[in-house]
Amino acid sequence: MPWSAFSRAAGGRARPVALLGLAQTLSWGSSFYLPAVLARPMAAELGLAPATVYLAFSLALVVSALVGPASGRAIDRLGGRPVLMACNGVFALALAGLALAQGPVTLFAAWALLGLAMGAGLYEAAFAALVRLYGTAARNPITGITLIAGFASTVGWPLSAWMLAQFGWRGACLGWAALHLLVGLPLNALLPRDGPKPAPEHAALATATAAPATAAPATAAPAAATAAAEPPRSPWLAVLLSAFFALGMFIGTAWATHLPQLLQTVGATMAVAITVGALVGPAQVAGRVLEFGFLRRLHPLRTARVASLAHPLGIAVLLVMGAPAAAAFALLHGAGNGILTIAKGTLPLVLFGPQGYGARQGWLMLPARIAQASAPVVFGLALDGWGRGALWLSAALGALSFAALMAIRLHPDTDAAPPR
Repeated sequence: MPWSAFSRAAGGRARPVALLGLAQTLSWGSSFYLPAVLARPMAAELGLAPATVYLAFSLALVVSALVGPASGRAIDRLGGRPVLMACNGVFALALAGLALAQGPVTLFAAWALLGLAMGAGLYEAAFAALVRLYGTAARNPITGITLIAGFASTVGWPLSAWMLAQFGWRGACLGWAALHLLVGLPLNALLPRDGPKPAPEHAALATATAAPATAAPATAAPAAATAAAEPPRSPWLAVLLSAFFALGMFIGTAWATHLPQLLQTVGATMAVAITVGALVGPAQVAGRVLEFGFLRRLHPLRTARVASLAHPLGIAVLLVMGAPAAAAFALLHGAGNGILTIAKGTLPLVLFGPQGYGARQGWLMLPARIAQASAPVVFGLALDGWGRGALWLSAALGALSFAALMAIRLHPDTDAAPPR
């Protein structure tokens, strides 16, 4: 997409979106996508089973879930720039710790520290930073950074492999640490400054103190009218949204971990499965481009409902047609997953508003991060025990995520799509 078109689509906010997108590409490539290339070399040199390294990675995902609400509150108070800059330092320290690991204790400690950085420095933190800057107009910027960072595996895996071949896995970890200090930190430092905003109760007190007494009736009436017009939110809204996120992240992580083996259950060879798996990343980016263009005119809830059907529909095609439908499945699964990544940022914004977005996002995503951490092991057991039957489990979970979204009702007067 040309820069001018990207800038127009991003609502004139292309520079912060580009900075955050590039910084997110680095953060994802040096954390979430690290084990795919470095786990086995780590395990071999440290005398551990590869499963032990993946268990340490799961620990990092659990830690990232636990620190999410606190990092969100920090961004609500301070803005994204200082929090994300601090995360670059934590990323660098954790990766250096990985490079120096000598056994399981130091390995797990380094991964736990990397989980701290992930919880405060990946998509949810970037989304909160954009909402802090742009409020309800953050939907397009959120889409923009996912478009750029959608290539994190495309960049991260080859770069990790190159550094592994040149310097070994320890040198690769040190290389990523250096990139956080030399590239990631300056990128986040160039983000717009956004100083602390007063807490809502302090702002209200200041307004009441500064306003003349005669102005009280004039301001109270519109406020009361607005409150009366606001439709009540179901107490189940947060539960449904959190369940949708947890199911989606479980499915996405399970397939990212086991895709070749799952495709083999329908008759695909390993070579075909790996080739087909390479289609998922471009399909995710294509889905985000679709959301950035045509689907941007729809309410994010409707967009998410459509996207959540892509995975179970792909499974159905795969079960009916077998290996010849593997490419079609990869395109459907990838496109849907790409759009749902955006939904993680936009749905809390349009359903709850920008106030307290960061902290709320942290709590909504906490079950999802724990589900994500369990996905490789749990789905691996299902695959070992059920074989092709694991596809039915995956389709059922996808259908449940769609049902959770269908249970959320739109309020026509207040749930309009956010400004662009």
